[in-house]
Amino acid sequence: MAVEIERKFLVKNDDFKLEAKRIHKIRQGYLNSNKNRAVRVRVWDEIGYLTIKGKSNTSGTSRFEWEKEIPIAEAEQLLLLCEPSVLEKNRYIIEHGNHTFEVDVFLGINDGLIVAEIELQDEDEPFSKPNWLGKEVTGDPKFYNASLSKTPYSEWL
Repeated sequence: MAVEIERKFLVKNDDFKLEAKRIHKIRQGYLNSNKNRAVRVRVWDEIGYLTIKGKSNTSGTSRFEWEKEIPIAEAEQLLLLCEPSVLEKNRYIIEHGNHTFEVDVFLGINDGLIVAEIELQDEDEPFSKPNWLGKEVTGDPKFYNASLSKTPYSEWL
């Protein structure tokens, strides 16, 4: 089984855009989301994915993840069956040091929220932090995408 080890951070400013190598458009929704598991449908540019994620460990850093590519037409149909609401975001891919940061600029009901993620090989793996990286929010459930689909950033204010 695959285990995802990931840390999340808020982003302080737009300087990350100067370092971006690629930008992707993402739409994603949840067929099932609770604290023990999430079943996600994602359209990444023109590719569909179905992902199952397990419950996070106590630090919120690691959890089971299974993902398979599916036909785009099927992904589009599955998005229509998702729990409210489907998330929209632009993902900036940034190489920094020996790691890749994925910076999500949320749109729609989560407009204004910018979150950076880094995947690691080990929970204690050191990495270089770019100057635009802000407060760490790893393990804070309100920043999980499944939570943002239920309680969007626009409702926090």
